[in-house]
Amino acid sequence: MMATLPHNIKEAVRLVANGAVGKTQLAEASVFRIREAGHLNAFTFVTAKKDLSKQNGSKTPPTRPRLEGVPIAVKDNFCVSQMPTTCGSKMLYSFVPPYTATVVQKLVDAGAIIIGKTNMDEFGMGNGTVDSIFGPTKNIWGLEKYRCSSLSFDDWHVPGGSSGGSAVAVASGLCLGALGSDTGGSIRNPASYCGVYGLKPTYGSLSRYGLIPLVNSMDVPGVLSRTVDDCAVLYDVIKGLDSSDSTSVQIPTTDSIPSEDGIVKNIRIGLPKEYACDGMSPEIISCWREVASLLEKDGANVLEVSLPHTKYSIVCYSVLNPCEVASNMARYDGVRYGHRSHKKGLDSTESLYAQTRHEGFNSVVRGRILAGNYFLLKRNYDKYFIQALKIRRLITNDFNNVWKSECDLLLTPVTLTTAPTYSEFIQWDNRKQSSVQDFCTQPANMAGLPALSIPIKLSMSGLPISLQLIGPRFSEARIFQVAKRIENVVNFKHCK
Repeated sequence: MMATLPHNIKEAVRLVANGAVGKTQLAEASVFRIREAGHLNAFTFVTAKKDLSKQNGSKTPPTRPRLEGVPIAVKDNFCVSQMPTTCGSKMLYSFVPPYTATVVQKLVDAGAIIIGKTNMDEFGMGNGTVDSIFGPTKNIWGLEKYRCSSLSFDDWHVPGGSSGGSAVAVASGLCLGALGSDTGGSIRNPASYCGVYGLKPTYGSLSRYGLIPLVNSMDVPGVLSRTVDDCAVLYDVIKGLDSSDSTSVQIPTTDSIPSEDGIVKNIRIGLPKEYACDGMSPEIISCWREVASLLEKDGANVLEVSLPHTKYSIVCYSVLNPCEVASNMARYDGVRYGHRSHKKGLDSTESLYAQTRHEGFNSVVRGRILAGNYFLLKRNYDKYFIQALKIRRLITNDFNNVWKSECDLLLTPVTLTTAPTYSEFIQWDNRKQSSVQDFCTQPANMAGLPALSIPIKLSMSGLPISLQLIGPRFSEARIFQVAKRIENVVNFKHCK
């Protein structure tokens, strides 16, 4: 049994290819490490050791599988046949889907081994991975100061959300990559807090088939990893058109893996002034300026740009998100699948629906459903929903304008602060947390743009600080090139 996993996917594949380790040995090591790290609560389901070899990929792969033997974790809102898919909710606690999400199947076809499902905020509605029926996930960063001092181990730094389980799994070396989903920052937020790479790809470049929907017009699958190269190879494996998903598109099949040195010379990189918002940590602003200077020194053209409707984006998102949530959550009625109330005295279909949904959803989900239904009332539809759609178009136009005339990519912060402690985090309710910590992330979802969270350095308190690159649609390869240069220069030291 290997005590630790290789640092990256390339090394893992090499070890399997030359016979240094067996095809399931890395996955077995992952499962062993997950059991040892149970205090992190990163997983909702762990694949049994005896089942690791049963995952069936392509029957006749044309070449050696690109991810042969690589252990991958999957956020618990992706359907995987014969594995529970709960979305962190009582509503789906006993749901085992009969099919597998396209992006998961592509990983398996490429030789990867799915080692389990990761914890998440219920139905993806959160920024901390604290609102799960399985309990909160703990960030690996900062845990030692609680273990080695008089401070209570009941407090810890949150990992971000809603893909916090996936971020912790990667950051703590429990796997070599993980799938997450991003609706308003749910990959990049935890990637930032946990010091890993987190890619929110262009809307449509990855299939959403088998991803249980939250907000159909913004949801995207994405990946979390420890290196830029790993992020690129995972993206390349799972990208592309899927006939089962009408929102997916055909994109070039060429590799997105960057050159060894990365390329920044003559690339125009914009710094949107609106992203330096109230409440942003001075350390994060300083890091932003520092990296911009490094890129300029390496030959990039760095300039300040304006995205004037950014200040309206979070308000717009706060209307559109619950509207689509209300629509998507309507399917959970206690009749077809999922939780069903058995309370006595339910003498009508309506009473069964109401009691089932009250029991199955937490207060955060119920609150968003109520808000969405309010915005969609006939008397409110034009005033809220239609107006929000118009603002969304203006936000998209802001991005289009800078791509056309000023810059190739944007460099921005990801979150306003480093990871707060759990006790600090719960001082604000879910809605306020989202309105603050999603400020820099959700505009890219509104416009369907690719964005990558990049770990840069540690704060004075020893917590990761990250920045993100945002690009035009289908510019993932260019983002990876610039990110590779940043990776080489900053040389971020991972937790383990």
